Amino acid sequence: MQSHTISISEAKALDAEDPLSGFRKKFIFSQHNGKDALYFTGNSLGLQPKAAKYALQIELDDWGEHGVEGHFRARNPWMHYHELLSKNLADIVGAKPSEVVAMNALTVNLHLLLVSFYSPKDSRKKIICEANAFPSDRYALLSQIEFHGGNPETDLIEIEPREGENLILLEDVLSAIEEAGDELKTVMMGGINYYTGQLHNIEAITNAAHEVGAFCGFDLAHAAGNVPLNLHDLGIDFACWCTYKYMNSGPGSVGGIFIHEKHHNSRLPRLEGWWGHDKETRFKMTPDYISMGTAESWQMSNAPIFNMAIHNVSLNIFKEAGGMEVLRERSLRLTDYLEQTIGKVVEATSANLEIITPCNHDNRGCQLSVVAHGQGRELFDTLSANGVIVDWRDPAVIRMAPVPLYNSFEDIARFGLILQDALN
Repeated sequence: MQSHTISISEAKALDAEDPLSGFRKKFIFSQHNGKDALYFTGNSLGLQPKAAKYALQIELDDWGEHGVEGHFRARNPWMHYHELLSKNLADIVGAKPSEVVAMNALTVNLHLLLVSFYSPKDSRKKIICEANAFPSDRYALLSQIEFHGGNPETDLIEIEPREGENLILLEDVLSAIEEAGDELKTVMMGGINYYTGQLHNIEAITNAAHEVGAFCGFDLAHAAGNVPLNLHDLGIDFACWCTYKYMNSGPGSVGGIFIHEKHHNSRLPRLEGWWGHDKETRFKMTPDYISMGTAESWQMSNAPIFNMAIHNVSLNIFKEAGGMEVLRERSLRLTDYLEQTIGKVVEATSANLEIITPCNHDNRGCQLSVVAHGQGRELFDTLSANGVIVDWRDPAVIRMAPVPLYNSFEDIARFGLILQDALN
């Protein structure tokens, strides 16, 4: 039976019996007054793996020793470096290794995928997305519509929460898809909404899009490495993500894409470059393009080795931890504990703290978004001054994510006590 007050000793006991607690030691924590900060912003930038420095040093040393020959003579030859990542990356997003590739950055990849999966023709020219999606997604969709000569005011359908609500109802998404019907070309939504932390029903949305003959894809920036995904079996057409959030691969690190194998050898339009060319004949420099026949065909340029070196370190940590299903179990326990802790703070202070992230496990990852009604930026500043690193979104939303690879129950309890003091 849990107490009604926040207990550091109770939190420490939970950590002591948790088999994944030790993974915390694999990361470097931000510092506050010489101590580890309470870091809850893995939803924006994950912590640095301690092994990242060594992995980078290997590539720097090989560059220094071999120069251009490092493409073939480095300990991890650069020529095929991206292939080191594919198996672990595929496991994280529920795909076949041939369906994923690490390349470019998130919005660049979204544009490249839309070249293939948004080619409006005749009346089939509309895109459905969620209202209040991450702004870069909306910019990309609007610019794609304009690039094809369409009208953004009529060709972009944005699904909003109902009046007075914060979350988008699945029935409203499905209704909008059905209503758009044979005018719908592409559905492109975030797997998890960056602001509310709502996890959308990827399977139902994909099935509905396919029923009306539309493509369906997802921006998984807040879902990849956060929740288990099953991209291949669900039959989604495409997806993209960044790796600097839950996949802890460093600021601006290499992005990733998924393209279902059913499209690998299709006649979809595609922008092409030399790194998507068949690797066996790539360096014969022939004038004609020969596709790799996998998701790698969407590559255009050779691999950013230093970015990928850190990404590879992080992917190996996921594998060592036992994969997404194991991490998800711990994630749910941590997030539930955070929810309970916020409830105790409300009881102790009578503050009006509203969690707008769904309470249902099926509809959220590890992020909780809390509206601090009646509070201003001063609350966030007070938390920061006490070593709590969370994310503030105007007008009064605190976003925080207890990441299962490195956050602890003790982190959450200490945060709760600091929040309680700040509100008092």
